[in-house]
Amino acid sequence: MGLFVQSISKRRIAAAAFLASSAILAGCQQGSGPNLGIGAQNAEPAAEAIRESELRAYCPPVSLREGTAYFRTYERGAEGDDSKIIYQASIDDVTRACKYQGTPSITVAVAGRIVPGPSGRVGTITMPIRIAAMRGDEVIYSQLFKHQVSISDTAGATQFLFTDPDIAIPGGIDRGVQLFVGYDEGPYDTP
Repeated sequence: MGLFVQSISKRRIAAAAFLASSAILAGCQQGSGPNLGIGAQNAEPAAEAIRESELRAYCPPVSLREGTAYFRTYERGAEGDDSKIIYQASIDDVTRACKYQGTPSITVAVAGRIVPGPSGRVGTITMPIRIAAMRGDEVIYSQLFKHQVSISDTAGATQFLFTDPDIAIPGGIDRGVQLFVGYDEGPYDTP
C-alpha cells in the first residue's frame, strides 16, 4: 500500500506542476498573468518617445575652425616663450544633438584636455570657448564662454567637458546651418 500512496503523490505533484506551468505559459502568451521576474531585467523605465521623423531629421555637423583647436597661456609679459607656458589646452572632440519637439534647438558638447607647461600650477583656469552658428555668411548665434576647469595636479593632463545646451536657431534647423566651436581670446562682448 505504501508504494501505491507514493505513486499517487508523485502523480499529484506532477499534475500540479503541469497545471502551474500551463497557467504561466498561458499568461505569457496573453500578455497577462503573474509576473515571475521573467524578462524583468530587460524592462526599462518609460522615456520620451523619439519619433521616426526626429531620427531622420537633419542635424548640422559641428566643426573646428582652423587654428582654434589649441590655446596656450603664458606668464605675464612672456607671450611666445615656450619655457613660460602655464598651460596648453586642446579640443579633442565635438558633437551635437538636435531636439525637434517643442522649440527646435541644438546642444553642442566639447571634450578636451589641459596639459600644464613649465610654469604650470594647481588652481582654476579659465578657457575662452566660442560656440557659433552660421547660415551662409550670416552669424545667427555666437556665444563666448569663460569655461573654468580646476587643475589639481601638474604632473599630467586634466580632461574637461563643456556643454552649451538648447541653442535656439532662428528660422529653424536646416541644411544651411553650420556649427563651429573653438578657442577665442575675445573680447567677450563681440559676437
